[in-house]
Amino acid sequence: MSAKLEALSQKLQERFGEKLQSTKLALGELTVEVAAVDYFEFMKSLRDEADFSFEELIDLCGVDYSTYGDGAWTGRRFAAVTHLLSIAHNFRLRVRVFAEDDAFPAVDSVTSLWKSANWFEREAFDLYGIAFVGHEDLRRILTDYGFIGHPFRKDFPISGYVEMRYDPDQGRVVYQPVTIEPRENTPRIVREDTYGDPAHG
Repeated sequence: MSAKLEALSQKLQERFGEKLQSTKLALGELTVEVAAVDYFEFMKSLRDEADFSFEELIDLCGVDYSTYGDGAWTGRRFAAVTHLLSIAHNFRLRVRVFAEDDAFPAVDSVTSLWKSANWFEREAFDLYGIAFVGHEDLRRILTDYGFIGHPFRKDFPISGYVEMRYDPDQGRVVYQPVTIEPRENTPRIVREDTYGDPAHG
């Protein structure tokens, strides 16, 4: 593992101690997890303190862990995952924060710290239903204004709940319940016993 990332991990543990719920070095990346109650102040410290100087937020996304590990997941369901970049120190960091309430997931917005978080938080809200408290313009960004639900949640039906079409009689777009019959597509499978066996051509 990179000595630079190990040094960053050590600095984070010394500075934040028990506020770090987990720290993981894997695949050349450092991931830390903090509680929702500590999230905003933690992120502010990462931006402002000279030992860290994470000037750029390069990505933020929502995650639904409800079926993670083939359904073996037992923790909270929704998380916001942020990727930060420090140009001054030339390192990256992934920060994960879980929403405390699965029924109404919410975490603090970091748009006041990094303006680039604006559309990322709107996307996570639109697709996962994660509310970012303090966001000044939290509204859908990818789905239509009349869209119902959050399409990246694991329990969202593939066909959706409503469909839209242009009605020439009314001269406008109308919404109606989905008329597509649910179906399961089974992929074609090669069943020959000798498939892939070079001795049998």
